[in-house]
Amino acid sequence: MFALQQDDFPAPRRAPAIWRTMLNIDRGLVNMVGRLTVSGAVPRELRGRPLLMAANHIGVFDAFVLMAACKRIGINPRFMLAGGILDAPVIGPALRVSGHLRVDRKHAATAIGQFAEAVEELKTTREPIVVYPEGRISHDPGLWPERGKTGAARLALAADVPVIPISQWGAHEAVYWGTETVNGPADLVPLARSGLSAPLRRPRFKVHFGAPVDLADVEPQRPGAGVRAHAKIMQAITDGLVPLRRDEPVRPRFNDPTRPTDTVSPWKPGPPTPRTAQS
Repeated sequence: MFALQQDDFPAPRRAPAIWRTMLNIDRGLVNMVGRLTVSGAVPRELRGRPLLMAANHIGVFDAFVLMAACKRIGINPRFMLAGGILDAPVIGPALRVSGHLRVDRKHAATAIGQFAEAVEELKTTREPIVVYPEGRISHDPGLWPERGKTGAARLALAADVPVIPISQWGAHEAVYWGTETVNGPADLVPLARSGLSAPLRRPRFKVHFGAPVDLADVEPQRPGAGVRAHAKIMQAITDGLVPLRRDEPVRPRFNDPTRPTDTVSPWKPGPPTPRTAQS
């Protein structure tokens, strides 16, 4: 695994101007809404070479927090984003120009082609690519990581790149979950109310960049490799999350009445025993 040498890749290229502008605006937004604390780092030897970063998903504001955290440690991340975001007016074209990757899970044939494209992109990129292995904001009552899917792990194995786990906490306090789909202005009211009050509440955002996940014992060609790699990645994310929420070990102190709580995390500390991931 990870046969490429640091000298094979020069320093990260300068991000597109529109993405640098968006990152600077985002940094100001995050600082206005709450207080950001960042721990850990991306090792020097992994900078400027292909790298996958996997984060837990806790709220609609957490991508903004991740962007600000990455900016603080000196990296310009690219995201794997749902097609709906990239097709949105105004913001969609800006994100496409910035080099973010598309994910369409609803169409199998399209998803297979996009996976192959993502593998090739990941093999040569000089900026880290951020993914959410859970695929959605956690529905676990305690907001621990959901079971997730193996796509990110299979991507890392296929591209033969290191994986940095990112654990985050606090972004869920900025904006309510809201609703699965927005059908009208009324669906945006809970998000607007919570978001507008966040600068008064000043939630504390915590982001931790963990050590690279050790996938050396996972043989990509063996059956179940994606499941085993996924379990290692999710466990690393959870291990990094534990100290971030030490004073909230069971449930979040912040109550979001709009977020569904209909699943149980297999990764949280203690029972239940971790189960296998879905493909």
